Amino acid sequence: MKIGVVADDFTGASDIGLTLAEGGFRVSQFIGVPDVPAEAALDAGVIALKSRTAPVAEAVAQSVAACDWLLAQGAQQIVLKVCSTFDSTPHGNIGPVLEALAERIGEDQVLVCPAFPENGRSVYQGHLFVADRLLSESGMQNHPLTPMTDPDLRRVLAAQTGWDIAHVPALSVWQGAAAIQAAIPEARAMVIVDAVRDEDLRVIGQAARNRRLLCGGSGIAIGLPSNFGARPAAPSWEPVDGPGIVLSGSCSIATRGQVETYAAQAPSLQIEAEAAVAGEVDIDALADWAVAQTTPPLLFSSADPDEVRAAQRALGQERVAEAIEAVFARLAQALVARGTSRIVVAGGETSGAVVAALGPQVLEIGPRIAPGVPLMRLPGQPARALALKSGNFGGPDFFSRALDLMAASS
Repeated sequence: MKIGVVADDFTGASDIGLTLAEGGFRVSQFIGVPDVPAEAALDAGVIALKSRTAPVAEAVAQSVAACDWLLAQGAQQIVLKVCSTFDSTPHGNIGPVLEALAERIGEDQVLVCPAFPENGRSVYQGHLFVADRLLSESGMQNHPLTPMTDPDLRRVLAAQTGWDIAHVPALSVWQGAAAIQAAIPEARAMVIVDAVRDEDLRVIGQAARNRRLLCGGSGIAIGLPSNFGARPAAPSWEPVDGPGIVLSGSCSIATRGQVETYAAQAPSLQIEAEAAVAGEVDIDALADWAVAQTTPPLLFSSADPDEVRAAQRALGQERVAEAIEAVFARLAQALVARGTSRIVVAGGETSGAVVAALGPQVLEIGPRIAPGVPLMRLPGQPARALALKSGNFGGPDFFSRALDLMAASS
């Protein structure tokens, strides 16, 4: 294994898995830390954890265990994959996990860059932008679990770690890999690196050739496979037909638009937070309704941020999140038991709950649906296809596009 990735959620894992696969690597996504060795021919292993919003100590323990397994498989470079909007709380988990991984690996400087220009995420002067808006004005300030109200990544990390925080500005990046390397301090530091173009990420990859630990969104992997002699290639795909479903638990602006678009052309039902918390959602009735539809239906809890906040105030933030995730997890199991073979999931936490419920140990990475979102195949027969979408990814027609591509040959 050449590169090992510790991903803090399931959608982020498939996101960077796609980047590495398109870079010419043979990639597998593992659900949690495996208890058996990886295939010898694997170029990159991506371990999907559900650690983004876990308690700090738990996130650190999971991430270190994942790192240890990847190192045991021969990984020469470890990447901590975080969201391209740097989702975290004032106490973590990015800073504490990076500290622990750096100590385990023996690194004193860690390059950090969540930029993903193709999806509108850029880092300039140490600030994170979503399209032409600062992170704090992008809608992420309304995230129900990890509201991002400060776009300055230097301040965000400084609140989470005792390490020094340094910055490599765009002017240095544009001068090439040697200039980036020269700008990295000799003292122990987490180093925010600006990037506004894919070419910047390729240069950062060149500068990181001999670094054993990196941190970023999937974009940070764009320049890494070529360091190992790989060439870009499109992953293959065998079509998966049969009944489909869309499960949406994200409340992002993009997902709410996708829900509205898809609900205009397919049957849909909303899962109310109050019913989920009260245990009043009839899973079998919902699953029976879903499989009876001739068009793949949509089951969603995505709601306006004001509605979400009101439910959280009345019922408790963690209680609402856990109840809705549990509903989607049980729904996924019931739908698969009834023969559903194409599953599209929106939202990182929802995706984690669904995949955990379905229980695969490894997922095969296929071609892209949209930037940052691949088709994936669950192991075994009958064939089942899966798409895990981060809340803000994909265009308005993402749900129908994903279902169509699952049934098409690459």
